Amino acid sequence: MELSKKPRILIFIDWFLPGYKAGGPIQSCANLIAHLKDEFDFWVITRDTDYCEREPYEQVESDSWNRIEEHLQVYYTSGKSLSYKALMSAARAAEPDIVFINGVYSFYFSILPILIAKKLACPKIIVSTRGMLAEGSINVKAGKKKFFIWAARRVGLYKHVLFHATNSKEKEDVITQIGNDCNIMIAPNLPKAMAGLHVIDRKKEVGILKIVSVARISPEKNTLYALEILRKYRGQSQVTFDIYGPIYNKAYWNECESLISKMPASVKVNYCGSIPNNLVFDKLLQYHLMFLPTQGENFGHIILESLTAGCPVLISDKTPWLNLSQIGVGYDFPLSDQEAFVDIIEKFSALDTKQFNNYSLRAVEFAKKHLNNEAAIEANMSLFNS
Repeated sequence: MELSKKPRILIFIDWFLPGYKAGGPIQSCANLIAHLKDEFDFWVITRDTDYCEREPYEQVESDSWNRIEEHLQVYYTSGKSLSYKALMSAARAAEPDIVFINGVYSFYFSILPILIAKKLACPKIIVSTRGMLAEGSINVKAGKKKFFIWAARRVGLYKHVLFHATNSKEKEDVITQIGNDCNIMIAPNLPKAMAGLHVIDRKKEVGILKIVSVARISPEKNTLYALEILRKYRGQSQVTFDIYGPIYNKAYWNECESLISKMPASVKVNYCGSIPNNLVFDKLLQYHLMFLPTQGENFGHIILESLTAGCPVLISDKTPWLNLSQIGVGYDFPLSDQEAFVDIIEKFSALDTKQFNNYSLRAVEFAKKHLNNEAAIEANMSLFNS
């Protein structure tokens, strides 16, 4: 394979482009590569299927390296070939200077990669926890996760590993779960590179509200909670809630469907399936409010993308996007305050076109400040260069 003078970063991640159903981690890595491609070459080892899918991508060659762009090569491993030996062989071929591991609990893409990187004597091993050590995440299947963390600490799995945290809260989570003696650097998630943002005026009738959720349907994303809030709505406005995202836990979705069947007459809920990343922005232009009362996000790419599309957000206070009401671009509330969520749905349903577009304008202007954050780019450069 052709050698490059730029340092090589080998990324391990369960799902990657052209996949989109796993949401944030895919977007985080894609954005990172887009912003740092002039300084590093990226090699990615991932699955040849999307999240919750069994059929491999049609446009890639499985179990071999695919040159996607000059700075990016991807090894798409098939399920039948997924093994320590195959991963080791692919990693050795990449000849990495840095191994960047995304996630904590995945056997093949979070745990084995640490052992592989150490076996290859890689100079730097970085683990990005992607919010998986947050309390809200650990409490889902808590027994297995807590046992794994205990065992990992016991055997020294993370010895000589640098942890990547995207904010101070995530750093605290790492310290809480892994220990005070672990090495941690903070580098914010990088937003999707977008240019030429402008406000597109939308019609907003009083008494009509179109709400959207773009996230996988899971306890972590709190889909059921969102439906519980809508079930409490007693206003006369016509509210539509469109849900986009993959169904991973069928039993959880069955609970959601049960609530959907009990909605008041003024609320209509539609499950719209998954949506590719390149179509999300245009889809968001059709809505008045993004509703995501998540249990926790270390960034929340869809929140920022919603704001870039001029769509205000109604979210929990478990994300970095806080004090939104003071800025006038949305609202963030503790999950214990259900009435606050209900009140905002009533408030937004009563907005007219002029009032709504005032929110929309502020949302876009707020998003612009985050899209080209030079300090965030420098922090990510330091993560790999230090």
